[in-house]
Amino acid sequence: MEKPLLIVASDKDSALVETVRAGFKRRLGRELDFEVTTDEKITGGFIAIVDGKVYDASFGSRLDELSRLMLETDAGAEVEPPSFTSVSALLRERVLSAAADPLIYEYGVVESCSDDIVHISGLSNCHAGELVEFDGGAAGLIMDVSLGGAGAALLGGTAMPSGMVRGTGRAAEICVGEELLGRIIDPLGNPLDDRELRSLKRRAIEAPAPTIIQRAPVDTPLETGILSIDSMIPIGRGQRELIIGDRQTGKTSIALSAMINQRDSGVICIYCAIGQKASTVAGVAHTLERAGALEHTIIVAAFGSDTAAMQYIAPYAACAIAEDFMYKGRDTLVIYDDLSKHAVAYRTMSLLLRRPSGREAYPGDVFYLHSRLLERSAKLAPEHGGGSMTALPIVETLAGDISAYIPTNIISITDGQIFLDTEMFNAGRRPSINVGLSVSRVGRAAQSRAMRDVSVSLRLEVAQYRDIAVFAQFGADIDSATAAQLKRGERLTRLLIQPTERNYTLAEQVSLLLAASMNLFGEADEAEIDRIVPALMDFLADSGRAVMRGVVSTGQLTDSDREDLARLMKLFMSEYSAGGGIAHAGNE
Repeated sequence: MEKPLLIVASDKDSALVETVRAGFKRRLGRELDFEVTTDEKITGGFIAIVDGKVYDASFGSRLDELSRLMLETDAGAEVEPPSFTSVSALLRERVLSAAADPLIYEYGVVESCSDDIVHISGLSNCHAGELVEFDGGAAGLIMDVSLGGAGAALLGGTAMPSGMVRGTGRAAEICVGEELLGRIIDPLGNPLDDRELRSLKRRAIEAPAPTIIQRAPVDTPLETGILSIDSMIPIGRGQRELIIGDRQTGKTSIALSAMINQRDSGVICIYCAIGQKASTVAGVAHTLERAGALEHTIIVAAFGSDTAAMQYIAPYAACAIAEDFMYKGRDTLVIYDDLSKHAVAYRTMSLLLRRPSGREAYPGDVFYLHSRLLERSAKLAPEHGGGSMTALPIVETLAGDISAYIPTNIISITDGQIFLDTEMFNAGRRPSINVGLSVSRVGRAAQSRAMRDVSVSLRLEVAQYRDIAVFAQFGADIDSATAAQLKRGERLTRLLIQPTERNYTLAEQVSLLLAASMNLFGEADEAEIDRIVPALMDFLADSGRAVMRGVVSTGQLTDSDREDLARLMKLFMSEYSAGGGIAHAGNE
C-alpha cells in the first residue's frame, strides 16, 4: 500500500498538518503516517491522497467551484447575476468550509500512453463512457474497465506519461440549444468558426432511443427537392434512409440538397462530418451559406486530423443536439457523413485497446455501435411533443460492393437505402440513383397525395426501361412497341436528371411528372428536353402561379388543378414548338 501523501501550501502549516492527522484518525479509525510536501499553487488548505482517493480541501479547488456556480447562476434567463457582496459572502463561506468539507474523488496513474490510447492503473470505481481528466488538462473517455485499471481514449491534448488521472463522474456531454444554429462546433462543443459560443445547457451524447409507445407512424414527407427521390424513394420525417455508393458519386451532394430544401420548412438540420478534411467542411459551410441554409443548420465536425475518440463521439454528439430539438416538438434532419469512417475510428480504438477482433478486424459490437445511434431517430407521438428526427447516414462502398460488412450492417438497421451507381455518374446521369437497388421501406405513406397521384407507375417504368436498354445493347431485333417504350424511357430518364444547384418544389415536381404522363415532350431529344424543362418551369411560375401555390400549400392535386396545369402546359408547348418564343397566358 502506498504511503499517504499530504500536500500543504507552506512549511509553516504545521498546525494544519496536525489537524488533518487528527481528522483522518477520527474518520478512518487509525493513525496515518503522512509524507508531507508543499506546493504554493494550492494557495491554502490541503490535498491528501489516502488509499487511492484524493481529499481536496485546497482553496484553489474552492475557487474553481465558485466560478462554476457563478456561471450556472448567470445562465438562468430570469436570474440576475450575483452582486459583489454576495460573491464575497459565498467566497468566504467556501474558504472557511474547505477543511471541513473536502472534495473527494478517486485517482489513477497513467501506466502507458501511445496512439492516443491511455492505460490507467487505479480508478476502480469508474464506468465505461466516463470522462476523465489528465495532468496538463487533457481529457479522455473511458472505453475499457478491468480489475485494477482502465483504458481510455484521448479526446484532446496529451496525457503525461507518469501523470495522475482524475475521474469526473460525468458522461460525455455536448452543448445544445438555439444558440448553436448557424455555428460550426467540435464534438465537445468547442466553436470552430472563431466566434464566441455561449450555451450552458448541456446534454449527454448517449441516450436511450424512444420506446415504441412514444413513437408515431412515419406519414409526413420530408421533401428533398430531388425529383427522383421524392417521386420514387420518398423519405418521411422520422425515417432512417441510407445513402450508399462509391467514392465521388454525389452522396454528400444529395444530403446537401436535402438540407438546402428545408429552408422554409421549419426543419432544423445537423450536418456531422466524421474524418473529413477541414477544407471539405469549410466547403459545405460555404455552400449552405450561399444557399441561405446555414442559419437553420448546425455543423458538428471531427476532422481526419483529430483523434479516433473525437471521430467516435461525433455522430452521438450530433444526435444529442437533434434530440434536444425533437423533444421540444421540432422537426430535425441529421446527416452522418460518413459512418464507414466512424466504424474505422472505432476499430482503431478497439485494436489499440487489445479487444478481440472479428470479421474485417472490426470488434464484435460494431453492429451495436450504429444501431444505438440510428434507433434514436423517430417521429414522436403528439402526446410526447410530436417532434421528429430524420437520419440520412452516408456509407462509402468499395467497387460498388454493398455486401461488405459495414454496408450490410447499416442496411439492416435503416428503413431503406438510396444507392448511387458509379457507371451512371460517369455517364452524366446525375443524381446517379440506381432505382433497382434503392428502396424506401416507409413507401408512399410518406408521400403527399399530389405526388402519389402522378408517380404511381414511375418507378416501374424506369426499372423496365433499364432492363430493356440492357437487352437492346446486344443489337437484338425489337418490335415497334418496345422501341416506343425505349424512347419514352430515354425521355423519362432525361427528365430525372437534375442539376445539383436546382431544387424542385412539390408543384414543379408534380408538373414535370404530369407532363411526362401526358407525353407532352413528344419526340423531343435529350438536348431539347434540357432546354424545355427550365423554360416550362419559368412559364408555370408566372402564368400558373395560383395553381402552383395551391399544390404546395395543400399537397393535393385536384381535378381542376390537373386541368389547369394540362391546359397551361399544352399552351406552352404549342408556342414553343411554333418557334415564336414563350408567351405568357396572363396571371390567374
